[in-house]
Amino acid sequence: MRHRHLAAQTEQAWCLTLLTNAVVTWTTEYDLAIGQMRAEGRAVDDELLAHISPAHTENVNFFGIITVDVDTDLAKLDSAGYRPLRPR
Repeated sequence: MRHRHLAAQTEQAWCLTLLTNAVVTWTTEYDLAIGQMRAEGRAVDDELLAHISPAHTENVNFFGIITVDVDTDLAKLDSAGYRPLRPR
């Protein structure tokens, strides 16, 4: 916390909570990826999935500016409103 007053600290804490919830929500879309992988015939072990945490941060830019071209990103969405999965 970088603020001296309780009200500012509380506001920062709420912002960090909101950000954390957004990151966790974004990274828990495993069902889509798992469904697609299984539809393609790949074996996905349920025991392994039990150990996957939605709290990883590889896709989070903690520092810097995030630039989003909304029109380009919206054009990439499928009919259900999801981006296509990236093949590895």
